[in-house]
Amino acid sequence: MLLAIPLLIIPFVLYNLAMTGLFGDGGVAVLDSEVMAVNMLSGTTWTMAFGDLLIFIALVLLFVEILKATRPGSRALFDHMLSMVLFVAFLVEFLLVQGAATQIFFILMTISFIDVIAGFSVSIRTAGRDVSIGL
Repeated sequence: MLLAIPLLIIPFVLYNLAMTGLFGDGGVAVLDSEVMAVNMLSGTTWTMAFGDLLIFIALVLLFVEILKATRPGSRALFDHMLSMVLFVAFLVEFLLVQGAATQIFFILMTISFIDVIAGFSVSIRTAGRDVSIGL
């Protein structure tokens, strides 16, 4: 049952915890706070902000979610329904909460939408291959 929980809930929860002030001052300013910096061979410094890290985590988890969509059975259908619920939660929060009206949150919401569409598409393609007609 725990495998059916969409993994994209992790960046959703991390974003909301950051907005409440768990990772610093809170609010939208925490998205621009530097998480790491690497000196490159070219002499410039590459930095990663907290918002960029959330997007990276969401993309990795999207890959795992697409792999989960290839599982046959009723658990996959339940997983897709929960992914749809998560996308609706992203959408409602984006439209109604002031701290969620950022480009970072919009990208996370788009990744969640891609998870829903890709999950259903992969499941339909997989189910189509499982159908066999005996003669």
